[in-house]
Amino acid sequence: MKPPVTSAPRARLWADLSILAVIGVLLFAAIGAGGMALYQQYYSPSAFVSRYLDLLATGRAADALQLPGVAIDRTALETVGIEETASEALLRRDALAPLSDVEVLSEKTVDGITTVAVSYTAGTYEGETTFAVQQDGWVGVTPNWRFATTPLAAVELTVLGADQFIINGFEIDRRQVVPAGPEATPADAVPLLVFTPGLYSVTVDTPVATAQGVSILADAPLTSTPVEVQSEPTEEFVSVVQERVEEFLMQCTEQQVLQPTACPFGLQVLNRLATLPEWSIVQQPKVTVKPDGAHWQIPPTDAVAHIEVDIQSLFDGSIEHVSEDVPFQVNGSITILPDGSASIRVGSPADED
Repeated sequence: MKPPVTSAPRARLWADLSILAVIGVLLFAAIGAGGMALYQQYYSPSAFVSRYLDLLATGRAADALQLPGVAIDRTALETVGIEETASEALLRRDALAPLSDVEVLSEKTVDGITTVAVSYTAGTYEGETTFAVQQDGWVGVTPNWRFATTPLAAVELTVLGADQFIINGFEIDRRQVVPAGPEATPADAVPLLVFTPGLYSVTVDTPVATAQGVSILADAPLTSTPVEVQSEPTEEFVSVVQERVEEFLMQCTEQQVLQPTACPFGLQVLNRLATLPEWSIVQQPKVTVKPDGAHWQIPPTDAVAHIEVDIQSLFDGSIEHVSEDVPFQVNGSITILPDGSASIRVGSPADED
């Protein structure tokens, strides 16, 4: 009896089926890998955060504000230490600084909240920020996402010595954005909402004041950062103050009395005047201007007046001509008024006591 012979066609069939099975497995794996890559690139929490950062990097501030979870609930601001009336003046294209080199560092989900950590370069500064994201329903088979915590933050900005300042090239008048409005004092902080991450550089460039700038990297969502900028007087401003002080002193010399009213110089005598005093200024003060909180001050500086007067002795009636230099000091305070003009009060050390 002959042994059975394996059919060649059957062997080939099994070989073909095996090859097809392998191809199927590889194809399924490729589809799975492609789907995962597609999900990671377009539909994952990291993709959602990357989309937000791309909008900031391309200056599309209005579009970034439209992403789910970005717009802030103002009633909840106070609970995190941010003024409910914080201004939105910086939530615009003109106030955005360059943002580049964005890279997702990690993605981790706990109890339905996914934290996405990213690194980036904001202006010339490198930084890292972590965002909280949660699912927001579905579109077909793909998930929607929203920020569980808004990526907005706030800067509590105090600019001393100036009402106008510039942030990232965008000009702001403090009086138009401060919550207290016309009742605000020059030292009141201005709460400003900002995008995170973002670099915000504050400078001052007015005829009165200047400041080279202070940079703030907003890198933590829903936080408030206090920032104080002290401006310095411009040469033009100091020159105007010098002129006004000299005018004031010249007006003092027009008073033909020994003690000119509200003036920083004078002469005391025990005898009687035989003629009206004639005052002149022989050495004008060299004025400097220094910051004084939200205002300015004129530090004490030396000057010299001169008096010509005849004095009659009460004892024997004789008349003596007095020609005398009278040293004195000038100081003062300067307040910038709401209309932008300066109120200069000239005094002396004794006047301030």
